[in-house]
Amino acid sequence: MSAYPAAATTPSGKARPHTKHKVNWVVTVVLLLVGIVFILGPLYLAVVVALKTPSQMINPLSWPEHIRWQNFADAWTATNFPTNFRNTAFITVVTLVFTIFTNSMAAYAIARNRRSNKFFNGMYFYFLSALFIPFNILMLPLAKLTSDLHMGTIIGLTVLYISMGLPMNVFLYERFISKLPTALDEAARIDGASTFQTFWHVIFPLMKPMHACVGIMTFMWTWNDFLMPLIVLPAADPNQQTLQLAQYTFQNPYNTNFNLAFASAVMVMLPIIAAYVVMQRWIIAGVTEGAIK
Repeated sequence: MSAYPAAATTPSGKARPHTKHKVNWVVTVVLLLVGIVFILGPLYLAVVVALKTPSQMINPLSWPEHIRWQNFADAWTATNFPTNFRNTAFITVVTLVFTIFTNSMAAYAIARNRRSNKFFNGMYFYFLSALFIPFNILMLPLAKLTSDLHMGTIIGLTVLYISMGLPMNVFLYERFISKLPTALDEAARIDGASTFQTFWHVIFPLMKPMHACVGIMTFMWTWNDFLMPLIVLPAADPNQQTLQLAQYTFQNPYNTNFNLAFASAVMVMLPIIAAYVVMQRWIIAGVTEGAIK
């Protein structure tokens, strides 16, 4: 028997010619150029403006005649960058770790019990219904609640990020876990593993693709978020600020210092770019594994 598949034939017995898929290079190039413009265009504008002096802002898109590196030093001082960077990094890292661990654990309990237990089924739809509530509706109650509970701190903001990301993350994790065979759990129980041991040693490692997805969304959300820190953190305490909240420094009722604002924005973007360059192998591998599976 031949190792190669037989060629397709027509009803008359003749070999059917292989069809070739043609690539529309015009559309491909146009879409590629559009992607480059929308991705690299804003980055180019941010870098160019950050290197200019206010007198060179007549044409924001032109390359500066004289590069002013002092903008970055001034932005570093104006935004109290070391302290705010430490606060933002703490919020992001702690939120990322606790989100992946606690949200996946909650989703595992719901996924394995919602079809046989009304409580877990109700919890699933409870989290699902929270996805339809806009954040604008929660702003005032959230500000009042955090004030009454004295949660207007970096720790309190971190707890809010972990809890408010729960509905979406539980939905994603539950969909992924429900596709894993329950035979894995049964085999672990036969070997004497507890429920937590089954989750941690068997199920949790299999969720790497979803960990990558949830981790990317959580990292981008907590690092770039401006609205929740504005509501929760006290504006009078300079040591309880984030990098995004510090951008308010360059805006006042009369004018906006775009040069320092964009210099600060470029410094805020650098950790995200560096993190992606370092971790892109694991990110792409996780997402690709989830797509193949």
